[in-house]
Amino acid sequence: MIPVDVTPNHPVEEQPTIGLIGMGAMGTMYAKLLSEAGWKKISVCDLREKFESLKRTLQDVPGITVHPDGHAVSRISDFIMYSVEAEYIDRVVAQYGPSTKVGAIVSGQTSVKAPEKAAFEKYLPADVYIVSIHSLHGPTVSPIGQPFVIMQHRSPDECVNIVESIFKCFKSRYVYLTYEDHDLVTANVQAVTHAAFLSMGTAWAAQQSYPWEQGQYVGGIETVKVNIMLRIYANKWHVYAGLAILNPSAKIQIDTYASSATELFKLMLAGDQDGLRKRVYDAREKVFGTKENEEGGSTSIFLTEDVLDQFTIGGHPKRTPSPIGIPGTNSHLALLAMVDCWARLSIQPFDHLALAATPVFRMWIGVAEYLFRSAARLDAAILASLHDVTHRSDDLEFVVAARGWSQCVAFGDFELYKDRFMKTAKFFESRFEGANKIGGAMIKAILESQVAK
Repeated sequence: MIPVDVTPNHPVEEQPTIGLIGMGAMGTMYAKLLSEAGWKKISVCDLREKFESLKRTLQDVPGITVHPDGHAVSRISDFIMYSVEAEYIDRVVAQYGPSTKVGAIVSGQTSVKAPEKAAFEKYLPADVYIVSIHSLHGPTVSPIGQPFVIMQHRSPDECVNIVESIFKCFKSRYVYLTYEDHDLVTANVQAVTHAAFLSMGTAWAAQQSYPWEQGQYVGGIETVKVNIMLRIYANKWHVYAGLAILNPSAKIQIDTYASSATELFKLMLAGDQDGLRKRVYDAREKVFGTKENEEGGSTSIFLTEDVLDQFTIGGHPKRTPSPIGIPGTNSHLALLAMVDCWARLSIQPFDHLALAATPVFRMWIGVAEYLFRSAARLDAAILASLHDVTHRSDDLEFVVAARGWSQCVAFGDFELYKDRFMKTAKFFESRFEGANKIGGAMIKAILESQVAK
């Protein structure tokens, strides 16, 4: 029996054999971190055709043995993690689940847990345990201090303790949820956030424009928009597709976000200042409260221009002058629509900060707070949306893009999602160099600024 407090310092015979099925970016990150921690028995596999190349890649990594398929990993491993795309989890577990070692603990690292749960219950033998996990960050972000969700499903407490011991080396923050709560929370912190950035990228690509290089999106909030948009499109499409298409809560939120963007844009076109201001301020009250709060409260992110301006892309081009006399403003339609969407769905995003906030969500709610908690900045955005046509074409393309992504998700077609994502990503490919590096540095700086508060 594996000691519940097992560590890499235990004798090799007392250590669990850790099995990883799927060696994409996250699976590889897991394997390397576990190896660096000193675990001695790590068995991994990927698609059979990748066997030889995977062996060459990992031949010098201590503690790791590469196997030809999931059968070989499943039959010898005490802890098994499926790190495959949510779209394929049913097929992969159906193939390798029956080979699971008696008494093993089985986990999954998919971003959507409903299909994972169904596959585990359908195909895993009754004499194995289920404790699922999910690291709420990407493969290029350090796991230290990040949320690490643990879902105890079909297992005694001792199995949870073993999982905690195995991943203690990540220095992450454990969060305990059910499968169902996981999917609701992850939709709340990721669905609208991803939809906003995907729509921004598609809108700019449709205009064949890199506007931050012409002085239109420079500094402050714009810094986050551009850096994170590039970071997302430099990533793998399936990271976002599974969450959007397979999570019912995410579908509702993405549809509502597109609706919010459309309705706000119609108010802007109509020049309805009173109607627009009322709607925006009603959303502000529901999500942030009415208090003017520059310093933030206990749940505040409180970003500053000094922090954000460290990461401007392409040097520091001169800002485009604003016809309304307020420099550096635009409608911030993406942010207005996000807060309006949360208000309409009665989502309280700050409730998720301590629970399961991803780094990107933390930044995005941070800039939303930065805009909405200041009446001066919010009023400037409203005035810009009504009277400054500089960004009107961008806003139009953004609404079209948001509705397009919503329809794509509603169709539930992964190939359509992939095609839409890859066409946009191709346009920005020449600007990807350094995107992950800059985005990672921004995440680190913002997190450090929170620790220092």
